[in-house]
Amino acid sequence: MAAPKKYPDELRERAVRLYRESDPKPVIRQLARQLGVHHEALRNWIRQDEADRGQRDDRPTTSDLEELRRLRRENAELKRANEILKAASAFFASELDPTRRRS
Repeated sequence: MAAPKKYPDELRERAVRLYRESDPKPVIRQLARQLGVHHEALRNWIRQDEADRGQRDDRPTTSDLEELRRLRRENAELKRANEILKAASAFFASELDPTRRRS
């Protein structure tokens, strides 16, 4: 279960839009102070927006991150299912073993 978000999505979108549409670009620390958010949070939001728009290559896009999370969940589920099937297979193999003594 994901941790609750500290800032609402509307604030995040508004802050990034304000930064993107400003000319000249405001100092991130000052803009963050005006909006009441931490400057590193705003800096990360801006970087992620730039990655989503194809302006940055150094971080994955939001859709890539969502797909990665989905694939990791699916992988964990498949590993659990595989362990269950291995245990069941070992149990039934031991039940069908003709050399096993029956009591």
